[in-house]
Amino acid sequence: MMDTMDLAQQQVAENLDHHLAVAISRPQRSSAFFCEDCEGVIPEARRRAVMGVVTCVSCQATREAYAR
Repeated sequence: MMDTMDLAQQQVAENLDHHLAVAISRPQRSSAFFCEDCEGVIPEARRRAVMGVVTCVSCQATREAYAR
């Protein structure tokens, strides 16, 4: 059987988990209309699919290739 402190700790942990999940899922900034690298148009479908996107598909692939 849980006592008052156990219940309080459980509630704090659940509250922290919830707030962390909300913060992680929130985009850092709005999606860009133009690619940061090539200045080409980022398609609307990509802007909707990837929140906070700043590069087009080909430039993102290049960034990921260089990151390896």
